[in-house]
Amino acid sequence: MKFEDLLLEIGGFGRFQILILAILCLARTNLPMHFLLHNFLAATPSHHCAIPHREAFVNLTREEVLLISIPQKPDGTFSSCEMFSQPQFHLLLNSSLQPENKSIIQHCQHGWVYDHSQFTSTISTQWDLVCEQRGLNQATATFFFIGVTVGAMVFGDLSDRFEPSQAAPQGPCVPPYSSHAPELLCLGGILVEKMPEPWIWGGEQAAPRGTVSSPCPCRWVPESARWLIAKGKVKQAHRHLLRCARMNGRKDFGEVPSLSGVSCLHPNRTAAELFPSFHLCQALTRMATDKNMGGSYSYISLFRTPVLRKISVCSGVVWFGVAFSYYGLSMNLTGFGLSIYFSQFVFGVIEIPAKMAMYVLVNRIGRRQSQAWTLILAGVCIGANILIPNSLRSVVAVLGKGCSEAAFTTVFLYTSELYPTILRQNGMGYTSFLARLGGALAPLVFLLDEVWRSLPEVTYCAVAVCSGATAFLLPETLNVRLPEGIEDVEKPQ
Repeated sequence: MKFEDLLLEIGGFGRFQILILAILCLARTNLPMHFLLHNFLAATPSHHCAIPHREAFVNLTREEVLLISIPQKPDGTFSSCEMFSQPQFHLLLNSSLQPENKSIIQHCQHGWVYDHSQFTSTISTQWDLVCEQRGLNQATATFFFIGVTVGAMVFGDLSDRFEPSQAAPQGPCVPPYSSHAPELLCLGGILVEKMPEPWIWGGEQAAPRGTVSSPCPCRWVPESARWLIAKGKVKQAHRHLLRCARMNGRKDFGEVPSLSGVSCLHPNRTAAELFPSFHLCQALTRMATDKNMGGSYSYISLFRTPVLRKISVCSGVVWFGVAFSYYGLSMNLTGFGLSIYFSQFVFGVIEIPAKMAMYVLVNRIGRRQSQAWTLILAGVCIGANILIPNSLRSVVAVLGKGCSEAAFTTVFLYTSELYPTILRQNGMGYTSFLARLGGALAPLVFLLDEVWRSLPEVTYCAVAVCSGATAFLLPETLNVRLPEGIEDVEKPQ
């Protein structure tokens, strides 16, 4: 008997699963706020060099003071990072006569003046993380994702070795920039524990056709029966399945008319005394003692056999590309000509139809096609913004955000179905590690605009398209039983 057969006997995807997934989703609602907090915490408002001796220009308007003190860019805006070494009063007569002698232009010497109309204070304005220090501002998001990256590996392994609720980190982390960066590392490490396990719980506890999504575990959510069986905890799995069956309305589940004198797990007591379902007890025992479930496994186990190695390499590339393109779009709110708040609102709203569309697509065209094409289309949208007029950029960016969210939604479900039960948490931890590596690098790519203005978009586009194409190399999992042991993955399809 396969575990899926047991799930169908206890009601399949019933009230029990729906209740637990609802609880997990409720606990997950605040997590995206932390991942996108950088957009507002580190926002850089308009700024220019602080002008010394402003009292000497009391007879000039603010615009005239800027005109004689700050160089203008070709588009007519004032430079954010440069100033004249001496006031250029002749520009009051003709502002188009910008000095040709570049030696009189220097970097800001007295700090910066910021536009506080939108943000009263950010880390950019508080610590002057602009111009030459711009990289430190982008690095704050990288520090956060480094913490998430480490957490993905650590808690992914712990969740396979111990019950996920026991592997959860305890308590919050306890400003100059030097203290803010470690704080973000710690926060990222703690938050990551909330991410992959619920998807795994949903995948392991729902019938083959009932799984879509379920973010963020809670300490009082029951353990996955499939995981308990894999770890040989038959009695706990048995109690869990009986409770699930009762909640799903299968109160007669497992009733056996006569089992006198037969013992399943306890030689001194009859099965009828111990379990309402002796055949369930036998099935669980066989699963737990199966040769595929024994032994000790680690991240190295993901690469020991040919098919599993291919899955691990390809899924790792896909996860990197998904996160890299997603955060590349999500952290560029000011690059599409809209206000930062409106951009965040629209980028958030588009995720709702994207998720709903994937509910249909993954069950119609399959996981592999959905994963590949959503990621490729996200990359195409990013690349298209290099060529199209500014008036259309925001529309294409929103479409790209929707595609990248669809790819992110699919990758959790798809990956949890690719790995066997005994390695599922390790697999999710490994792929989450590569995703957070992509998330950590994504903010730094914006700095490439100093080399070529369109280089960040070209990079995001290329990575998304290539990683989307890699998804075609993975096996399809639609309507396929979840693999429980390594040999279930390795056997010919």
